[in-house]
Amino acid sequence: MSGAGGITTARRDIAAGDIPVDTPRLPAREAAESELSKPMYHENDPNFLQRALNRFWDWVAGVFDAAAGAAPGGPAGIVVLVVIVIGLAAALWWRLGTPQRSSRSADALFDTDGPRSAAQHRAAAETHAVALRWAEAVQERMRAIVRSLEERALLDPRPGRTADEAAAEAGRTLPEHTARLRAAARSFDDVTYGGRTADQPAYLSLRTLDLELDEAKPLLPGTSRGVTG
Repeated sequence: MSGAGGITTARRDIAAGDIPVDTPRLPAREAAESELSKPMYHENDPNFLQRALNRFWDWVAGVFDAAAGAAPGGPAGIVVLVVIVIGLAAALWWRLGTPQRSSRSADALFDTDGPRSAAQHRAAAETHAVALRWAEAVQERMRAIVRSLEERALLDPRPGRTADEAAAEAGRTLPEHTARLRAAARSFDDVTYGGRTADQPAYLSLRTLDLELDEAKPLLPGTSRGVTG
């Protein structure tokens, strides 16, 4: 084929529109994004939660890497620091305990169910006694004794007070009952914290003390111990 013939053929091809088309970049990118957005290309993609977790762990890794670069000894140094911080936190938790526990004594007389009157504690004690639950009956009767003294203003209401503390404070205004108050407090502690069992005589002793204290006259300030009037 001559050169002139080749030129003629090329011109004919151009006239027929067979030259390559140069598509602009923006429409081409949009077309590619539209194609890749089809569901068939995303069947195995992680869900939203997995993507969020991946981003979180990537962030944690970045923080760790930054800390490791700044800490003495590199990664090993940051591990030692983390262990020290965890140890200090555990020691503080062990020493101070939870806020609820630190707000009241571990052997406080009253529980955290809310304040109840002496009459309510007495009714609960009698209910336990009828069911022969002597330990619970002893506990509720001791609570009734202390609550009754608080209601009569012979004891100042004080959260976290123990049975022993209540007995000692009440003994100062009711000196004739000091020994029995202390014995009642010991009975309460024995069944509540000492794991000991109670019986009917133990409960009846506290019940009798409760009734006697309800009628006892306190020792007024400036009055001698032998005078009760």
